[in-house]
Amino acid sequence: MKKVVTKIVLFALCLTLLIPALASAAVPSTEGSKANLRSKLGNILGEHALLAVIAMQKGYDKAGDFDQAAAALLENSDSLTAAIASVYGEEAGEAFKPIWNSHIGYLVDYVKATVAGDEPGRTKAFGALDSYSVEQARFFAKANPNLVEADVTNDLRMHIRHLLAAFSAYVNKDYTEVYNAARTAYAHMYMTADGLTAAIVKQNPDKYPQGDATETASTLRSVLERTLGEHGILAALAMQKGFSGAADFDQAAAALLKNSDELTAGISTIYGEAAGDAFKPIWNSHIGYLVDYVKATAAKDETKRQKAVSDLEEYRTKQAKFFADANPNFKENQIAEGLKMHIGHLLESFNAYASNNTYSTAYAKLRTTYAHMAMTGNELAGGVVAQFPELFSSNEQPSTEPPTSQKDVIVFTEGSRYFTNDGESVAMDITPEVVNGKVFLPLRYLAEALGATVSWDPTDRSATTITIDDTTAVFWIDNNIMQLNGTSKDVGSIVHLYGERTVVPAQFLADLFGWDLTWNSAKGTITLTEK
Repeated sequence: MKKVVTKIVLFALCLTLLIPALASAAVPSTEGSKANLRSKLGNILGEHALLAVIAMQKGYDKAGDFDQAAAALLENSDSLTAAIASVYGEEAGEAFKPIWNSHIGYLVDYVKATVAGDEPGRTKAFGALDSYSVEQARFFAKANPNLVEADVTNDLRMHIRHLLAAFSAYVNKDYTEVYNAARTAYAHMYMTADGLTAAIVKQNPDKYPQGDATETASTLRSVLERTLGEHGILAALAMQKGFSGAADFDQAAAALLKNSDELTAGISTIYGEAAGDAFKPIWNSHIGYLVDYVKATAAKDETKRQKAVSDLEEYRTKQAKFFADANPNFKENQIAEGLKMHIGHLLESFNAYASNNTYSTAYAKLRTTYAHMAMTGNELAGGVVAQFPELFSSNEQPSTEPPTSQKDVIVFTEGSRYFTNDGESVAMDITPEVVNGKVFLPLRYLAEALGATVSWDPTDRSATTITIDDTTAVFWIDNNIMQLNGTSKDVGSIVHLYGERTVVPAQFLADLFGWDLTWNSAKGTITLTEK
């Protein structure tokens, strides 16, 4: 396993504020053509995923705001089309748009067929979605030789599966899984954006010069934009659910609080556990006050509504002071003003939704909320980079300590879609899973971190075949028996699919590969250390 030993490892951020070694750039910055492209594609594709989840729910419920939710999704498509056209020209944008929009139409067909109990119609829509994945992948592969058509096809199929998983769970009233799948779909789209960005930059080095934004600063920006953007949409959706008395309100609110946990984890790693402990109740208080506002509106209690507004004012003052105290680059009055805008956007979106006849405004403000949170993420990232420039610069020198004195360390964190491999951040499309007090890890990500090759055979559901040195391990889905070099071994629990990934008990994997495992349930970290 590659060793990465720099001072930056000490700054490992569990939100993927975890910082790998840099290869270039003298002055760290979150800006630049490469970083801006990564940000734009990530934000647009991430928004697409959550808007698609919302539109599919609204379609199934035959909600009065379905048309407006679908319109917001198509407006997002316009934004993506403009981004494609900016890279490949207007003609390419015109070719891209109908292909991309077709999968939105097929998703709507799938929803309508589900509502009607039309199984042939559902099957037809699913087939059309698969054909779309192939056609869309062909477009990208033709436009950019750095994109492999088969890989893009598989990535798009995964995107479709995430959305259908969230919708199927909604139909089955498994609301916890609805929001797990929705958040997975959202995070996966940011990973897709990173892949597209890398291919585009490689194809157009003059237009997107390497080193114009350090990779770590760009990653910090991307993660903060992703996390805060998700907060914006989840908050708006939870407020809608609360006002409507929806059966999944509690689960929507729980997803919003899980997002808060991710943000808190990042704050803790930058500024320390005490700062994280101080941040979390302040941040979560504004979620509570928003819920108070929703309840008061539903009850037509103007006194309580004004009380909630007053509480939100007090919140933003405390939150602004927290950031200003933590970082001298943050001006308290500017942070307070930014928070005022955030709260205003959410209340405007909700008020329009509660008025029934102004759904277009509700979704316009929802998209404004998302965009504003992305801007906020960039500003916060810039402040952190300015505060700790040495951690984002290219001047860190590798350690001269002999590799034999180092131990490889892999760290997963509950609720996080990122793990660290010797300090380097690696993105996943799922989080570790905890079932009945037992931790399950995604087999592919761990195996590849160890330098193994991984293959999947869908014909006999030998979900994962791992080959490393002279060792071959085979795992089967829905089976507690695996084979190690042809010898059967009891895994101790059923190997199963979590999202789209095969997951296996963490302790079994540690023992299998000869690593030590430590699970800190208080911090939610699963640490594997080479023996």
